[in-house]
Amino acid sequence: MTSERLPARSFLLLVAVCFLWSLNVVISKLVVGDLGVPPLFYAAARSVIVVAVLAAYLRPLPRQWWQAMLCGLAISGGSFSLLFIGLKSASPSSAAIVSLSGAPLTVLFAIMLLGEEVRWRRGLGIALTFAGVMVAIASPSAWQSGPGLLFVGASAVVGALGSVFVKRIEITSISLQAWAGLSSSLMLVPLTLVMEQGQFAAVAAAPWEFAACLLFSAIVVSVGAHTFYFKLLQRHDANLIAPLTLMTPLFTILLGALVTGDEIGVTLLLGGALAAAGVLVILVRPSKTFAKFLLVRPRL
Repeated sequence: MTSERLPARSFLLLVAVCFLWSLNVVISKLVVGDLGVPPLFYAAARSVIVVAVLAAYLRPLPRQWWQAMLCGLAISGGSFSLLFIGLKSASPSSAAIVSLSGAPLTVLFAIMLLGEEVRWRRGLGIALTFAGVMVAIASPSAWQSGPGLLFVGASAVVGALGSVFVKRIEITSISLQAWAGLSSSLMLVPLTLVMEQGQFAAVAAAPWEFAACLLFSAIVVSVGAHTFYFKLLQRHDANLIAPLTLMTPLFTILLGALVTGDEIGVTLLLGGALAAAGVLVILVRPSKTFAKFLLVRPRL
């Protein structure tokens, strides 16, 4: 464990990054819920803007470019599209807690695919996280989400699977974001054209609102917030930064209550506390095979 202390400026920057991540979940709920924008279309449009902004970072071609595309698809368009589908019926608060299952899933995938060794402490963390998620799902607000939380859970699975292999790719963080945008665009644009209807009618009904939400998600969050996050990881130990990203689900629960009127009961809070405690145990244990910085936020 590191004895480094996080400077106040870096801490405040991390707080801002976590707040933007949580606000993005709530805004995405408004886009696919209130504005009625098809979720695959929203995810595709976001990916197109990201790759357009970061196109210069697609070069030089990484040696493992196909791995970068697959991992990028998993931790970007793949997990985001499933999250957006889930948010059509799921509340941001319950979605934030279910998304915490990405941390233990990452460890489990690392055990199966990379030979990660897990002792009893991380085993306890995995059990606590899953138990907390199950308690949260039992809350009244989660039951109102219908099948939405199943898609949120699938989003966590896909993001965790991609996170396992990120550490094995020789690529800079911003280039990974660019390749994630490219692979996601190539996959999601055809999918939304084939599988969804009413994309352009939904945009035409609220063009300025949609444009503002889309630019916020693509530019402010995916490019801006993640760039600052990776810079913090360059300056400070991941053991110091990663646990603090647990502020994200806390902010999401708060914003869900304030903006979308989520029902925040004792059961949901208890489940969230258990899940967060489990993730914290996982985060403070070292890993040799996967990137710890994607445990709480397994998507770009």
